Amino acid sequence: MGSLFRSEEMSLAQLFIQPEAAYFVISELGETGTVQFRDLNENVNAFQKKFVTEVRRCAEMERKLRYIESEVNKDKVNIPDVRELPRAPNPREIIDLEAHLEKTEADIKEFSESAVSLKSNFLELTELKHVLEKTQLFFNEQDEVATGLDNKALIADESQHSRGRLGFVAGVIKRERVPAFERMLWRISRGNIFLRQADVGIALEDPLTGNEINKTVFVAFFQGEQLKSRIKKVCAGFHASMYPCPNTIQERDEMLKGVKLRLKDLEMVLNQTQDHRQRVLVSVAKELQNWTIMVSKMKAIYHTLNFFNVDVTKKCLIGECWVASKDISIVQKALVDGSSVSGSSIPSFMNMIETLENPPTFNRTNKFTKGFQNLIDSYGIATYREVNPALYTIVTFPFLFAIMFGDIGHAIIMFCFGLYMVLAEKQLTAMKNKGEIVNIFFAGRYIILLMGIFSMYTGFVYNDIFSKSMNIFGSRWEVDYNETYVRNEKEFDLDPSTLYKGTPYFIGMDPVWQVAKNKIIVLNSYKMKLSIIFGVAHMIFGVCMSIPNYVYFKHYSDIFVKFLPQIIFLCCIFFWMVVMIFMKWIKYSATLTDVDLGTSCAPSVLIYFINMMLMKEQEATPGCNHKYMFEFQPILQKILFFVALLMVPIMLFGKPIIFKLTHGKKTKKESTISRNGGMHRKSLDQNLELVKITDLSKENTETNGTADKDVAVSQENEIAFRPPPSKVTDEHEEEEEFGEIMIEQAIHTVEYVLSTVSHTASYLRLWALSLAHAQLSEVLWTMVFNKAFVQEGYLGTVFIFIIFAVWASFSLAILVLMEGLSAFLHTLRLHWVEFMSKFYIGNGYAFQPFSFLTIMDGVEEE
Repeated sequence: MGSLFRSEEMSLAQLFIQPEAAYFVISELGETGTVQFRDLNENVNAFQKKFVTEVRRCAEMERKLRYIESEVNKDKVNIPDVRELPRAPNPREIIDLEAHLEKTEADIKEFSESAVSLKSNFLELTELKHVLEKTQLFFNEQDEVATGLDNKALIADESQHSRGRLGFVAGVIKRERVPAFERMLWRISRGNIFLRQADVGIALEDPLTGNEINKTVFVAFFQGEQLKSRIKKVCAGFHASMYPCPNTIQERDEMLKGVKLRLKDLEMVLNQTQDHRQRVLVSVAKELQNWTIMVSKMKAIYHTLNFFNVDVTKKCLIGECWVASKDISIVQKALVDGSSVSGSSIPSFMNMIETLENPPTFNRTNKFTKGFQNLIDSYGIATYREVNPALYTIVTFPFLFAIMFGDIGHAIIMFCFGLYMVLAEKQLTAMKNKGEIVNIFFAGRYIILLMGIFSMYTGFVYNDIFSKSMNIFGSRWEVDYNETYVRNEKEFDLDPSTLYKGTPYFIGMDPVWQVAKNKIIVLNSYKMKLSIIFGVAHMIFGVCMSIPNYVYFKHYSDIFVKFLPQIIFLCCIFFWMVVMIFMKWIKYSATLTDVDLGTSCAPSVLIYFINMMLMKEQEATPGCNHKYMFEFQPILQKILFFVALLMVPIMLFGKPIIFKLTHGKKTKKESTISRNGGMHRKSLDQNLELVKITDLSKENTETNGTADKDVAVSQENEIAFRPPPSKVTDEHEEEEEFGEIMIEQAIHTVEYVLSTVSHTASYLRLWALSLAHAQLSEVLWTMVFNKAFVQEGYLGTVFIFIIFAVWASFSLAILVLMEGLSAFLHTLRLHWVEFMSKFYIGNGYAFQPFSFLTIMDGVEEE
């Protein structure tokens, strides 16, 4: 819980790893998922990094695995899930794995190419068979005509070119191209080509894609070699397959028999090839997930090793990483385990280094708190060690949602949906390709569950279940009208002074308001005041949450110049309005005998608030003797208003004044030090010149390597003896920083003062959406479900069943899904803007550890 309140304390570590143990150490760190490596070779070209060859080999193996997986999926072979994730392979095993993948890919490619070749032959023979079968009718008609003409054939052999004899071309074309093909033949021949066609009865398989294609057999009769060449060109243009067809019946029958025999043999070969391919793919599918995980881990390891630097002696790899302070022992154990597995005699070790760099933000979460943390991170990652709003969002988010979604019936539906996802999370987690919407709902399953529970509570308080009420504890109102009056009058008033029992309903709303004419007026007042009360309480809590930030970061002065003025300003104006709401509820009643304390003299809190802001005198209600709730109320309101106004200049000038005072003391202290050290300034300058002369002499007398080293020493000495900046520079920087602080405080002050008004009004959405939800539910009941009670008898029962299905569908779609989503978004806005803006900065960046589990999740999503 401490990590959820404030992010983990992070440390920057330097790792010194032996090259032979580097692979195993990074593998152990990837299994633990505790460190985030920094890229020390960010400016180095990707092709010049040390392990770029290994990364390329892994990428090539991933390509082979993707090809194998596509072939497995093409044949619809089931790929079993792994029960336990395999570890990264040993570097010595990589060569064997690479060779095995290469052989598997080559075998599958050979099977595919062979299958495509066989299927192409099978398709050609099948088309030829259909050509011979479908054109038999055409030639039978031709033979009958030829018999009637003294057995002189109209169709000539290919060796005959006699004038007046007809030639023909037979083939197969795709069905959708037939109309265009026919028109083109008509145009090129000017109507001198006779085309006969017949559809192939079955769908054929494309050898390359495996898709089904529909084709048509055609025979084009023509006269002359010129038309024949034109027809062949058109066939080639429309990708039509042309097949030889004999002229005589005997030759066609013999060819058809030969084609059918070849088809049987080819079909047997195809089946045997497919069976063999299937056996290979089934055996491959069993290991495919393991290979994929191993290669992904291996690639991640070498990619991470490219973040490391190599020392001058090339005997050690040096890397830097962020690690949570609580996980330092885990990292040290991973270093020891990795070195022992590799058999290295020299241990790897970790060195903690100091840095001024802002560390990443790491909030340790579990499956329950992760959803709430994601809501906060969507707005902005918390600044390092800043108070995390997710801890309080666990309670405030579902509660504010429930205020807008208060209906027991709809809440039960939401609760059951969330409970199902929680109970079946193992099965849902194992599912792949759930879809983006399902993933969103599943990630927020605990949020949905809590929203359903809280909504059931607020629905119980509102006494609202599908727009109906429950009379559990008995109404506190009684009716003394006679039966005749009640039956004759559609509406009648209940006098609270005589008909109200004097004690309120045990909890929530009295069920009598469900049938009251002024139901909306009563609920309006009740829910609007509740929204103001909870809104002001939520904002005050948000302002108070800035104190832990100020204390932790040691900004103690901000408590007096920021927190106190803000909380006083908020309480003097808006918390006072909440106090007046409670005073009105407690002080005024319809059962009291005093007229000034009755409901007719109950003041309007809104009018009080407006007159307080305008410094205007309150007018008395006609028939009432008192203008205010108590005697000194006008004086108290003026005091509160002037105190609130006094807080504005404190917020505006408090921090700049403190900065001026504290910075002035530092400047005086620095000037005193410079005066005391003034006598030594001349000697320091002389030493600086002496160092420079010494370095130049060394450069002239020693070797190049030594000279380079001396130059570096000279530069360091020059920096060490460099005099401090002048006083003019300090004053200029001070003025710039003071101006920036002044502008920043002016912006923050104006924003806070205006936002307190707008944010308080923004919480009225709790009232508006709650009232809208209740009214929509009531309208849906009266306009849809009430229609089911019109019919009587057996027909009425069927009618009720049908209308109930319609009403349930509309309730689920509109009131649960749409209204639920609307209330969710409004609740999210109240947390992001109205609550978190009081204390949350959110300028950090997330801690992204090197974790194999995260990498595997990313691969599955892709």
